[in-house]
Amino acid sequence: MIEKVLIANRGEIALRILRACRELGIRTVAVYSTADRDLKHVRLADEAVCIGPPKSMDSYLNVPAIISAAEVTDSVAIHPGYGFLSENADFAERVTSSGFKFIGPSPEVIRIMGDKVAAIRQMKEAGVPCVPGSDGPLGEDGDENLRMARQIGYPVIIKASGGGGGRGMRVVHSEGALLNSIALTKSEAAAAFNNDIVYMEKFLEHPRHVEFQVLSDQHGNAIHLCERDCSMQRRHQKVIEEAPAPGITPEMRAKIGERCAEACRSIGYEGAGTFEFLYEDGEFFFIEMNTRIQVEHPVTEMITGIDIIKEQLYIASGEPLRIKQEEVKINGHAFECRINAEDPKTFMPSPGTIKQYHTPGGPGVRVDSHLYNGYTVPPHYDSMIGKLIVHGETRETALARMCGALSEVVIDGIKTNIPLHRDIVQDSAFRAGGTDIHYLEEKLRR
Repeated sequence: MIEKVLIANRGEIALRILRACRELGIRTVAVYSTADRDLKHVRLADEAVCIGPPKSMDSYLNVPAIISAAEVTDSVAIHPGYGFLSENADFAERVTSSGFKFIGPSPEVIRIMGDKVAAIRQMKEAGVPCVPGSDGPLGEDGDENLRMARQIGYPVIIKASGGGGGRGMRVVHSEGALLNSIALTKSEAAAAFNNDIVYMEKFLEHPRHVEFQVLSDQHGNAIHLCERDCSMQRRHQKVIEEAPAPGITPEMRAKIGERCAEACRSIGYEGAGTFEFLYEDGEFFFIEMNTRIQVEHPVTEMITGIDIIKEQLYIASGEPLRIKQEEVKINGHAFECRINAEDPKTFMPSPGTIKQYHTPGGPGVRVDSHLYNGYTVPPHYDSMIGKLIVHGETRETALARMCGALSEVVIDGIKTNIPLHRDIVQDSAFRAGGTDIHYLEEKLRR
């Protein structure tokens, strides 16, 4: 087992990783910015190293500082969490070339899956269903691009190969707007991602967002841990997730899940990862793979009983997968609400000092958060301050528990999006299950 892990992240995910390490007897090193010296995991870690001022570019994205911290603490491995450098192939390469273990896939695999065009090509070879599209980068031949769009059928969407998080995308509803939209997206992609390659896909108008969690080791073994529904989104950012996804049959789950596992085997994937799909009219269409742990991993843990962070650590230590596919069973239903420090109506960030903090309890209730009374939420980073997760024997029971848990939460001193969550879990369409990715935006507009 790895002896010491440097946690190259902050907030709730850093605390989550620290707790998993403790259970396995792994020593931990926290790195932090000057704004984060009072973070809970910094206080609890075996060692802590300040790596720079508050600005992310000078601290959590400062690769030389993170590598230096690993060197001076004699760390063995680096866990990137999510966000920041977690899907940065150059960082993974620097970690391994400096003699440390990167807890995640190889730099080569991160590069392939980070390039949407290359990723789609790999998925098609592995038999994973993909959205009808250009099957490669769009060239400069306008007539060919127009012909291709006619063949795919409008509306189409132009996507940046290096994009993500809802950026670098433009929907085109008519032939007259196509060529200008391609040019604009290429220009924006070059500025945002330093990569102007774009491709074209059929635009699905009412899809759901359904994703499959996978685990894959260094020995050619790969399994899936079933699916999650992440369709409740605002501006392409997930708000509430649940597992399993409503309406997905065991046959569909087994078929798509095995194709995801086979794709992991074919590309030599190592660690935890997620295959993201659009799901419409009973069909799955691959959109991208996240080569890291995801924010919403707890709902999968709750229904399978598998600690995904601990499995990452076992895999990174060179051990073969400890779970066989036939041992993965779904037990009940789980929901997760992302709690953000923001105004629930304007969505403006709301940093400040926590004056009173009380978490809910009871059977099947879990809170992943780094908050405590007196903690000051800084203005420099993402506004997510915690996750409220519930589990129940049925979807209805889990929903009832989430309603109760949301009514118990107290976070005073700042504004949070808890009122929005309370509204969503009482929404009749959400309670029925199966809302599409546009539902929340339309609800907020109304």
